[in-house]
Amino acid sequence: MNNLPLNALRAFEVSARHLSFTRAADELHVTQAAVSQQVKLLEARLGVLLFRRLPRGLALTDEGVALLPHLTQAFEHIGSVFSQFERGCLREMLNVAVVGTFAVGWLLPRLQDFHAQHPFVDLRLFTNNNRVDLAGEGLDYAIRFGDGAWHGTEVQGLMAVSHSPLCAPTVARQLRQPADLARAPLLRSYRADEWAVWFEAAGVAESPIYGAVFDSSLTMADAAIQGLGIALLPVEMFTRQLREGDLVAPFDIAVKMGCYWLTWLKSKKETRAMQAFRLWMTARIHTEGQGAQET
Repeated sequence: MNNLPLNALRAFEVSARHLSFTRAADELHVTQAAVSQQVKLLEARLGVLLFRRLPRGLALTDEGVALLPHLTQAFEHIGSVFSQFERGCLREMLNVAVVGTFAVGWLLPRLQDFHAQHPFVDLRLFTNNNRVDLAGEGLDYAIRFGDGAWHGTEVQGLMAVSHSPLCAPTVARQLRQPADLARAPLLRSYRADEWAVWFEAAGVAESPIYGAVFDSSLTMADAAIQGLGIALLPVEMFTRQLREGDLVAPFDIAVKMGCYWLTWLKSKKETRAMQAFRLWMTARIHTEGQGAQET
């Protein structure tokens, strides 16, 4: 249909949402008579009635019910596209899922720099506990911790991290040597073998481990801060808590247990926003000497 009557279509869509020409006029900042006239023009154009005029308001006809959702969706889509324009450039949406520990410990403190360098990227962050569905959740990237083996994905190593026991200062004062951990509550993640790996590196015979199990390193760290036990955590992600003295490392023994990875679907074509985020992140990590290849 050429020369779409956009004013009339908008008048109908707003009137149909409110079932009132008066309330539609208020939203559109025009008179009630102008809205009514636009709707009449649209009905004449289509050759059907879209409303039944009732003594106290409006009711949609079957034709009006059929037309409304298409117009609502179309105007929402137009609004979404317009909202992407800012400062004279087209903003591009980027959906990134991030394991919570990396989001809080590394990404958020540096995010202002990314926005300053790439104002065209409309970044949407979703935190998780390392379990994501790239396709099902409509994600461009997911930052995960592990060995890099995720089926159907491309991966790029970001940062290898060192795990070490961290605890509150009051707890640390009770520890003299690694063997003392056998008498303490050891907070654990769902990766059950981590403490065994650390004990082996420390040259300590593994003892039965007791303590709460957490699905998030962030909540486990908070439990350690509150003195509930000793947590085996990626030291690089908790530099602020260590600097401020909320957590301390009682022993200078750290073990590499994995890497943070940038992952994306093999079938995903890299967009301009994706490339900007990937290159920015790898450059920052390299500049700070934290790259996976260097640790």
